[in-house]
Amino acid sequence: MDSFTSFLCLCSIIFQSISLIEAQASLCRTTCGDIPINYPFGIDDGCGSPYYRHMLVCSDLGNLYLRTPSGRYPVHSISYSDPHILVTDPLMWNCRDGDHFRPTRPFSLDTSTPFTLSSQNDYLFFNCSEDYVIVEPKPIFCERFPDRCDSSCDSASYLCRHLPECADALSASSCCSYYPKATESLRLMLRYCASYTSVYWKTVGSTTNSPYSQVPEYGIRVDFDVPVTTHCLQCQDPSKGSGTCGFDTQTHNFLCLCKEGNVTSYCHDISRHKRAGVIAGEILCDH
Repeated sequence: MDSFTSFLCLCSIIFQSISLIEAQASLCRTTCGDIPINYPFGIDDGCGSPYYRHMLVCSDLGNLYLRTPSGRYPVHSISYSDPHILVTDPLMWNCRDGDHFRPTRPFSLDTSTPFTLSSQNDYLFFNCSEDYVIVEPKPIFCERFPDRCDSSCDSASYLCRHLPECADALSASSCCSYYPKATESLRLMLRYCASYTSVYWKTVGSTTNSPYSQVPEYGIRVDFDVPVTTHCLQCQDPSKGSGTCGFDTQTHNFLCLCKEGNVTSYCHDISRHKRAGVIAGEILCDH
């Protein structure tokens, strides 16, 4: 390949890269169904934070799913003011199951991501084998055996005695409450229990001091961090063009996504940035 041909190839690669980057500006959807998709998330590649790349999937029917090592889970809602995602696991026990327990799987998160299981989750286990699981009423058991308290499954749990939405769903099955500290603990529990479900405590009203400010609902609350940078704050600033924070899909470097294209700073800076790109292209191709 002669030098001129090599040069043409280089020009083509540069302009294709510019076109690819600018194409991202029109690809960032802001909703999936009725769930808003804001930073740090994105359902289109290059949108949001690279730390959450490919974590959320929007189906053709407008259903949002969270991807984890244990599967894809329907997303019920996302809160950005109190950063968390609420997901459901169709394989977990629900009120309609009653005393019939279906095969299930342990829910898990990728520990390398900024996702964490919320401490507001409670886990209920059903028909556990007492040969392998310590099933005891915690207040009494913990007084007698404080060193074994954390490893016991509480048979006197308030939630077991007041199952949300279906207090009388269990007629011939046992229930106990236990918070697994790791996925392996959950996996071991399910080896010796028929099934399980997750209940999170939902805040209602404007105050959290009232004993009635939280109500239990079925689901899994997953907390997340919002990685805010100076670049992203500048990009989102209304006085600088109200851009959308994104990233280069090849390098993961920050990009501010604008209606006219993408820049590394903020949208009102785009005309200068574009002129610089065109001049660079012209200099290369004129030789």
